[in-house]
Amino acid sequence: LQGHDDWVNSVAFSADDTRIVSGSDDKTIRLWDTVTGAQIGDPLQGHDHHVTSVAFSADGTKIISGSLDKTIRLWDTTTGAQIGDPLQGHDGSVNSVAFSADGTRVVSGSDDWTIRLWDTATGAQIGDPLQGHDHRVTSVAFSADGARIVSGSDDFTVRLWDTATGAQIGGPLQGHDHYVNSVAFSANGTRIVSGSDDKTIRLWDTATGAQIGDPLQGHDDWVSSIAFSADGTKIVSGSPDKTIRLWHA
Repeated sequence: LQGHDDWVNSVAFSADDTRIVSGSDDKTIRLWDTVTGAQIGDPLQGHDHHVTSVAFSADGTKIISGSLDKTIRLWDTTTGAQIGDPLQGHDGSVNSVAFSADGTRVVSGSDDWTIRLWDTATGAQIGDPLQGHDHRVTSVAFSADGARIVSGSDDFTVRLWDTATGAQIGGPLQGHDHYVNSVAFSANGTRIVSGSDDKTIRLWDTATGAQIGDPLQGHDDWVSSIAFSADGTKIVSGSPDKTIRLWHA
């Protein structure tokens, strides 16, 4: 799928698998038809810097994007129009964005060391920033029930947060020896997976915060992206070592 004029930083499927969204250093977001491979409509333009993270809402009607311009933007997938004003509040680049399963909230993680929650209907920030990380926040995700957020950071830790109160749940999940680049929940919310510059993938028990088993090792370079399969039995990881690896979870 060609059309971007610079690096592509983030891609995601719509829930019905009919479309892909991509975000790029060319400052644009593009929609693609998964059957034909054709670009759908014009690029979504508005960001003033690299687009770092994109995601579809579960119903496929909206896209969320985060950028080095410190803003988050909502887009209508039918018209390609930006919905409302940019979501502003971060004092640094936005590195990761995600929708809650019901589409009512967005979570963002930033170079300003904070995580923020946003109301998708009003664009307003919900509560105070979630603070606790000692370095840039690289990755954020909601649990399927929307009750918790997981975050990964360059402070080498993974943290769990209560979305209702904004409080950190337990202590940091510690074990990585370098930056944490990517985090994800299993579909049932009982486990978290994290990938790091230390070349390892680690599994965590969300109830206890304990690491599950030994680190998953095999990559020859840092782990840039990780995800669970829908049934939670497998993990996929990507790395600058030019490989993608599958693991039993």
